[in-house]
Amino acid sequence: MDILPILSTLKRHKTAAGLIVLQIALTCAIVCNALFLIFQRIERINADTGADEQALVTFSLASMARVENPEPQTQADLAALRQVPGVASVSLTNQYPYGRSSNNSGVRLTPDTTRSSRIVASHYTTGPGFIGTMGLKLVEGRDFEPNEFVPGSTLDANPDPRVPAVIINKTMAERLWPGESALGKAVYVYGNEPQRVVGVVRDLPSPNPGSEDENALNTMMFPVQPSFRGGGFMIRVAPGADREAVLKAATAKLLANSPGLRRVIRDQETLVKLRADYYRQDRSMIQLLAGVCVGLLVVTAFGIVGLASFWVQQRTRMIGTRRALGATRGQILRYFQTENLLLSSAGIVLGMIGAYGISLLLMTNYELPRLPWIYLPIGALVLWTLGQIAVFAPARRAAALPPVAALRGG
Repeated sequence: MDILPILSTLKRHKTAAGLIVLQIALTCAIVCNALFLIFQRIERINADTGADEQALVTFSLASMARVENPEPQTQADLAALRQVPGVASVSLTNQYPYGRSSNNSGVRLTPDTTRSSRIVASHYTTGPGFIGTMGLKLVEGRDFEPNEFVPGSTLDANPDPRVPAVIINKTMAERLWPGESALGKAVYVYGNEPQRVVGVVRDLPSPNPGSEDENALNTMMFPVQPSFRGGGFMIRVAPGADREAVLKAATAKLLANSPGLRRVIRDQETLVKLRADYYRQDRSMIQLLAGVCVGLLVVTAFGIVGLASFWVQQRTRMIGTRRALGATRGQILRYFQTENLLLSSAGIVLGMIGAYGISLLLMTNYELPRLPWIYLPIGALVLWTLGQIAVFAPARRAAALPPVAALRGG
């Protein structure tokens, strides 16, 4: 179809055409960035942490009475929990995914304490069986051996404790030694004595998974047995057992295990619930952005429909003349569709420029990543499709006008 008559007609309706182009441009700019933020949040929410979260429950204890030597009581607590029906395994840890506390430490590759840390990593101190309880997967090396575990009280009394081993996640290993095996390499976290890497897990979730900070992806474990005073119990529930029931029975067991300590249970929850709470704001953001996208697309669609309907009424004589000269219904339909395609394309080009402008603004003020280019053709395709759908009904009414009726109506 010759587009010169279409361009000539649009020149006579510059104001209306300009308004619809600006509306499409604004919608394109906002929708492209909103879609990027939506998919970014969805990817974050659905990210695999490497842990078997469906089978895990956790809680911590607080004692109203002072305990000078908590290790014996801690071992008695662990033994009592293993007797609870539905408990497959249990371990102690100083922190857990989606928890309120986060311990981080600088990691050096040399013993020189005057030099700045190479990276910062989330720092787990764990008791025996933590890897199996969490359901983590070793990709290199081994788990901690029994003789490598150090009581947590040793760290409090010794400013330079001897902690022999460390297990790190794959992300941290690749950052410290790109393209090399991490096994046997030394890091310095506890004092001037090296900790040798004895294992690498595929992933180990930090307490703040999905954080924009790249250091949040680095995690490591040390064989430092926490006590009930400074750690949380992580329980792996046996297949088929009810998580809530096991959690309730486990907490009741520990309260009965030491009545003289007057202990209270804190932060008892399933990891599924902790994950849902942790990502609540992200889900709210997705709903808000999706609502904005839908609202803008609806308003734009109604604008296209209104403008096309108005132009059909204004061009009744032109349509009748073209029909009388032999134009088919299909040609009339394609005329309005082509006209809309030109307007949409102009708006999309301006919108793409605006989308990058908004992206730069978000990068500067909110430290968000740059808008990937792939979202520009996605936004363009959405708006092109929307424009063709919106203009179809008015264009079809125009094409259905009989030549005589169209000429009389003019």
